[in-house]
Amino acid sequence: MSKVAILIGSVRPNRRSMQVAKWLQGQLTQVGSVQYDLIDLKYVNLPMMNEPNVPFTGIYTHEATKQWSQLIQGYDGFVFLFPQYNGGYPAVIKNAIDYLAKEWTDKPVSMVTFGAHGGNLGQTAMRSVITTLRMKQMSVNLQISIMPDDSTEKADEILHGYNFNANLLGQEFAKKLN
Repeated sequence: MSKVAILIGSVRPNRRSMQVAKWLQGQLTQVGSVQYDLIDLKYVNLPMMNEPNVPFTGIYTHEATKQWSQLIQGYDGFVFLFPQYNGGYPAVIKNAIDYLAKEWTDKPVSMVTFGAHGGNLGQTAMRSVITTLRMKQMSVNLQISIMPDDSTEKADEILHGYNFNANLLGQEFAKKLN
């Protein structure tokens, strides 16, 4: 069975990321025969980049990087899920991506962003990173408009309005990976 990692790209207290990630995982698992795992960067031990070698060499000196590399190599595709911060993406997801290089190459990736404006600018900024790493960007990339002060119940209601789009993403992963 193919495996896709949903990278949760926010570590902020009181974050909405986990709610969005669990909803997305639930929607995606209803489609096709792909396993979707949550990887919460809040619990991945990656300090700000401290590897002395350029990631494309694949020469890692720190045990945390070696473990991160092994974890990522175990996946066939990715969802980068993150809120838009100041017109971009959170530093924690960029740092996690930057630790590696070849591990990302040629693997399909979708972006699921959220925020008051859905995360369009965050996706635009991340797109250049994805392109540079030679990842295969999926055609379905969700931009979910949720206000920071929306209640959990209101956010759930909003998320379910995107069920159709999440289903399309699941179909695209199933087609690419099977």
